[in-house]
Amino acid sequence: MSGDDPIAAFRVEAGEVLDAVEQGLLDLGHDLGNVDLVNAVFRGLHTLKGSGAMFGFDALAGFTHHCETAFDRVRKGQVPATAALVSVILSAQDHMRALVDGDAPKAEGDAILARLQAAIDEASGTAPAAPTAPVAAKRTGWQVSFKLPVDAMANGTNPLMLLDELRELGEATIVARTDAIPPLSQLVPTECHVGWDVTLIGDIKRDDIEDVFIFVMDDMELTIEPLAVDAEDVPAVAAPIAVVEEPVMAVPTAAPTTDSPAARSTAKAEESVRVPAGRLDALMDRVGELVIAQSRLSQLAHRGQDLVLRSVSEEIERLAGELRETMMVLRMVPVGSLFSRFRRLIHDLSRDTGKTIEFETEGEATEVDKTVIERLFDPMVHLIRNSCDHGLETPEDRATVGKPAAGTVRLAAHQAGGEVVITIRDDGRGINRARVRAKAEANGLIQPDQALSDHDLLQMIFAPGFSTAATVTNLSGRGVGMDVVKRTIEGLRGSIDVQSTEGEGSLIALRIPLTLAIIDGLLVRVGTGRYVIPLTAVEECIELSLEDDLRHRGRSLITLREKLVPFLRLREMFATDTRPDPFQKIVVVATPQGRVGLVVDQIIGNHQTVIKPMSALHQGAATFAGATILGDGEVALILDIAQLIALGQPHEETLRAAG
Repeated sequence: MSGDDPIAAFRVEAGEVLDAVEQGLLDLGHDLGNVDLVNAVFRGLHTLKGSGAMFGFDALAGFTHHCETAFDRVRKGQVPATAALVSVILSAQDHMRALVDGDAPKAEGDAILARLQAAIDEASGTAPAAPTAPVAAKRTGWQVSFKLPVDAMANGTNPLMLLDELRELGEATIVARTDAIPPLSQLVPTECHVGWDVTLIGDIKRDDIEDVFIFVMDDMELTIEPLAVDAEDVPAVAAPIAVVEEPVMAVPTAAPTTDSPAARSTAKAEESVRVPAGRLDALMDRVGELVIAQSRLSQLAHRGQDLVLRSVSEEIERLAGELRETMMVLRMVPVGSLFSRFRRLIHDLSRDTGKTIEFETEGEATEVDKTVIERLFDPMVHLIRNSCDHGLETPEDRATVGKPAAGTVRLAAHQAGGEVVITIRDDGRGINRARVRAKAEANGLIQPDQALSDHDLLQMIFAPGFSTAATVTNLSGRGVGMDVVKRTIEGLRGSIDVQSTEGEGSLIALRIPLTLAIIDGLLVRVGTGRYVIPLTAVEECIELSLEDDLRHRGRSLITLREKLVPFLRLREMFATDTRPDPFQKIVVVATPQGRVGLVVDQIIGNHQTVIKPMSALHQGAATFAGATILGDGEVALILDIAQLIALGQPHEETLRAAG
């Protein structure tokens, strides 16, 4: 996004406003009497309408005006907030997003407005008696005098729109004050020198008038005074009011509260700067290249005897490491930004399935690389849909087995070393293992008498085309999606694990690396090739002598602290055709299934690894997660531990059978 493109900037800001409106509506759906939530949604709609008209999005402004008017009536107590009204406004904000993008059929908008009017009419029929009006509302009207700052129009404020909003509140008489306009020779067209005196007649609350100026009140001159006479005694044109030198406002500007929108806006401007994601990606690429160059410099410095060069190399290594850590922090975003996007999904699934679904989250502050967040959204949509459609029972079925009518879907996240673990848990019916096995046999995935561990059986649900659903719905049942989920998670160098108890529910755990850009790795040699093992997976390293290697031939198991640990000989898997080193090493790595050893010829040491994607020619090599460039310019492949072990197990079985 270019900083010079106001339309692109508006679209970004509008997206954030709509996100806030959606969250407010979802909260309001659970607490229909919450006045603060009603006001928050109204302010969001008000902002969107004004900004849309300012940037030429007239269709957006016109459509949003109807929704704003509806919430204004709720705000004033004329109409109660209802579930039907909240549902219609949620659909309306989807249409607003399409209007922002410039791709929204008018017929769709008209249909939503018709539903909105029906919801308002229905709510009006059941509206409670109007509350007693406050003392200020008994006045016949208000005298409003205001003058905007000189640079108001240059900053995007349209005074005519403010006047239009005042007219909407009641009968208005407007007089312009032109005494401050400079001579024509000194006049700057973009500066605002006009003030206005407005006499408002009607049953109008002071808060409604203040809301008109809610986003400009800090810098303007504004007085709001009640009229002390009846409406019929008010002259057609009110006498001009003197220009106020200091603003007189109900909200003090010296110490704005944290709840004030203006205060929140100021705090946001002081605390953060909007940077396009593409620029962060470009900066991350430069940091990666710097790390590679630093590695080359370090190798050159340690080959010679120049102490000054070695000192400079170590200083650059320190600075490059700090820059890398800072860059990684810049790319990290809380998973709460991902979790909050599923609230609307749960709301819609509850409506479509007829089930009562409670949505809970935990660990929203856990941070992950923004690229990981972006790529996790689609897989998690599939998993949540399956939990709601297949896992959770209907209220009637839950009552039969003694469960509460409302089912629960819970998302949680926590950090474990260099990984983040995200779990999706439901308290539904669980996975029927007999049905899973029958379907797997019917699809030819396993033999009828084949022995499977519980883990392997549950992993069958990720096979392409696999579904145990008796009927196909518009949500699930076609066997499409879960295989894509697994491929996507594995593409992130992650793993997925399933646990389920019939009658109690299921838990799906996603283990994802914190970042996909730069990782700490263990550089090893196998034969003449060098490889990188992600350091987060490494538990320990032990020595394997030639005698021990020969003694363990045929069973590939070692005893480590009184526990058997299987190991894989990488030189045989990679067919190096070289003699093994006299003292090989075993790198013990952790996997969801337990510990496994990887036999290598040499452990070279730790290595800051800049991950480069595999070329199109080598993308089919599933045992590698990517590649990196070493300090000497050579390429080292990064091992994908999960895929390597999955491939190595049948390889070892073949060798044992042959031996």
